[in-house]
Amino acid sequence: MTATNLRRDKIVVEAFLIIPTLRRGNAASDALRHASLERCRMHSHAERGNDVLFTLSRLKLLAVMTKRIVFGLVLVFVTGINVYADEIPLNPSHPDQYTVIKNDTLWGIAEKFLKHPWQWPELWKANDKIKVPNLIYPGDIVYLTSSNGRPQIRLLERKLQVQDSSQSTCIIKDERVKNGRSEFPISKDGKLLPCIRELDINPAIALIPYEKIAAFLSLSKVVSENNVSQAPYVVDIAEEHLIAGVGDRLYVHGLTEPERHTYRIYRKGDSYISPDNGDVLGYDLSYIADATLQQFSDPATLMITQSNSEVLHGDWVMAKTDEEFTLNYFPKPPQLNVNATIIRIFGGLSQVGSLGVVAIDKGIEDGISEGHVLTIVESGQRIKDLYQVNNKDMIKLPDEEIGTLMVFRTFERVSYALVMRATQNIHLLDKVKTP
Repeated sequence: MTATNLRRDKIVVEAFLIIPTLRRGNAASDALRHASLERCRMHSHAERGNDVLFTLSRLKLLAVMTKRIVFGLVLVFVTGINVYADEIPLNPSHPDQYTVIKNDTLWGIAEKFLKHPWQWPELWKANDKIKVPNLIYPGDIVYLTSSNGRPQIRLLERKLQVQDSSQSTCIIKDERVKNGRSEFPISKDGKLLPCIRELDINPAIALIPYEKIAAFLSLSKVVSENNVSQAPYVVDIAEEHLIAGVGDRLYVHGLTEPERHTYRIYRKGDSYISPDNGDVLGYDLSYIADATLQQFSDPATLMITQSNSEVLHGDWVMAKTDEEFTLNYFPKPPQLNVNATIIRIFGGLSQVGSLGVVAIDKGIEDGISEGHVLTIVESGQRIKDLYQVNNKDMIKLPDEEIGTLMVFRTFERVSYALVMRATQNIHLLDKVKTP
């Protein structure tokens, strides 16, 4: 066998070493496999010399194409992982696992694992151990894992041992379970015997501390200027009283529905003013008392049945309705682009931190709904540039994200929101936007 034949055989062997690395079922791989086999067949009938060099150049091209395909597959894989990371960014200091305790909130737990706590339900997908992501209980242990490059949260399953016992019935305290109970009575034939477990019924942990917003769900509301101007009001109090309480009679002007028998009395508060154009967005009404209709006329006679404060002349009277409040919130960013402003901080404060309640100048008419999560932004100050020659130029510092809030009650043009996170004090007229 000549030297040229030896080189040709070596080239053919090298070609067949490359071909098995190309997977079947892929269009690009099949095309390269076919091309390689054709090159090998051509070799069996090729001339010596220049044809060998021709085949060598084709095989080099094949190797380069193979590397590009492998690089492309690796790039797609890495890109897929990065996409998942962008979809659900984790808190850089997240724990590996966490034990739920009493007074925990879903939002607080989510903050430990996630950069955006409202993405909490996304971590539970494809987890058949947790049917409802908003229902976990004190004592549950949650831990972070991943599936196909996507982060997930799971519940830790405890493995318990059993011990032989002749007792057919047992009563155990809940504390024994919480402390890691490991003994269970079993029958002689190895079957687990029933036990009675005594425990206090613990509800599932809440998304947010509802005591922070309870008063804003039942004791206040925002109404438009038209509704206030047309609302009935207290013109006098029976027996020449200056104030009225439970059991006292009131005279109300403007009632128009004789079939209604129950009413609520409110006191008109401050107005909500738009910082953009000065329009009145609504009026704050504070709950004062409940009353029932005694005699329909103008003025009508009402009797106070329940009171949160003393009723005064001029208080507004509105029909009592069964308002439905959302208590199971599902945090999510709004689909539309929101640019709002904090127009009130409740509690008589000029600034507020985490778990403070604020009002923003956007409502139902603007597409806002309960559960919407928004980012709080502090507008950058304008300062003088001291290093300019004329010393008159003003520079605006960049805006900074300083917190997150969640809307929990909406009205026509105003919404109440709870500050869920604050890196510094939140001030009046701070901006709010879609995350």
